[in-house]
Amino acid sequence: MDEPSLRKDAEKEQIENGSALRSQLAPIVFLTALFFLNFIARIILSPLIPTVEKDMGLGHGEVGSFFLFITIGYFVSLVGSGFISSRISHRLTITVSSVAIGLVLFSVCFVETAWGISACMLVLGLVTGIYLPSGIATITHLVNPRQWGKALAIHELAPNLAFVVAPLVAEALMIWFSWRGVMAAIGFASILAGVSFISFGRGGKFTGEKPNFGSIRSLLTKPSFWVMVVLFSLGISSTVGVYSMLPLYLVADHGIYRVQANTIVAISRVSTLFIVFLGGWAADRFGTTRTMIVVFFLTGIMTVLLGLANTSWINLIVILQPIFAVCFFPAGFALLSAIVPPQSRGLAVSLAIPVGFMIGAGLVPTSIGVLGDAGQFELGFVLLGVFILSGSILLGFVRLRDHTGKVL
Repeated sequence: MDEPSLRKDAEKEQIENGSALRSQLAPIVFLTALFFLNFIARIILSPLIPTVEKDMGLGHGEVGSFFLFITIGYFVSLVGSGFISSRISHRLTITVSSVAIGLVLFSVCFVETAWGISACMLVLGLVTGIYLPSGIATITHLVNPRQWGKALAIHELAPNLAFVVAPLVAEALMIWFSWRGVMAAIGFASILAGVSFISFGRGGKFTGEKPNFGSIRSLLTKPSFWVMVVLFSLGISSTVGVYSMLPLYLVADHGIYRVQANTIVAISRVSTLFIVFLGGWAADRFGTTRTMIVVFFLTGIMTVLLGLANTSWINLIVILQPIFAVCFFPAGFALLSAIVPPQSRGLAVSLAIPVGFMIGAGLVPTSIGVLGDAGQFELGFVLLGVFILSGSILLGFVRLRDHTGKVL
């Protein structure tokens, strides 16, 4: 069944719940702001890593493992998020996540050991993970299916803006504070946002689907779901995975000063604030599958070049790589939502995304760090680029729903 027909079926199923994008712009922007703080809490450690590594006397692999602990917590939390949202509603789940993030980041100020930081990162993953299924479910409930690509593109401004802001905020705040103080400042903002949402925000006043063995088994037996898991792993690797270790790579392997490295990384993400809308438009105009094939091909090439480029060319490649990588997510979330019935979309997100983050934002940075300790930093990016290229081929195995609405 072609994608335009699929969208028409989905629209009939949800038209009574959805609204025009313009009328729901305010709550979508509010959710985007919450997602921004959620995301920046998970990546703020990246621009701080050279300082953390020096301050605590750690190796590349050890600081890379902090991201693995975040993703372990994120994995567990996303999988179990349905148990929370089915009891306290998506709205309250979003609020709890935001306030808890702030408390965890404050706790980092009182921890002095690597294992203590790892424990905090594990808990940080747990409290950040419960947001995304509720956030996606709230947005797809607010707007008509034909507007999903654009609505999710707005939501995807959050991680892209976080990529830009995190290095700049880190460098600005470190003029007055230590790296721990930077994390505490992000924590305070997250608590304030969570309290504001429960007081003034709209949307999410409904419960999620409680995971049960039957619905989970039904989803896990669909080959298309597992293909999407792999694709999200590659998409997250190309953005969060690359970003996590890029400042350290530029400092350690190319001899670039930390401030300059963080500035380059921040500048490279500015264009993604606009390009993400192009990705959402392309998904609606040309179809999610066609859009993602092009995205994986171009992103894979640029990631390979991150490892091959010499110092005189590396800045250009750092700027080009995220331009293509960021276009994955609006199309990716739309395709993931399209291969499952409406009542299972939150469950699909809560099962697919944690595995993607475990691999793309956890194992990938850790592996690149280990290769860096072995003097092969650049090899990590080359291998990652090759894996990303394979996504263009894997998309051929995604099956959409047939004319009866059954997931194939």
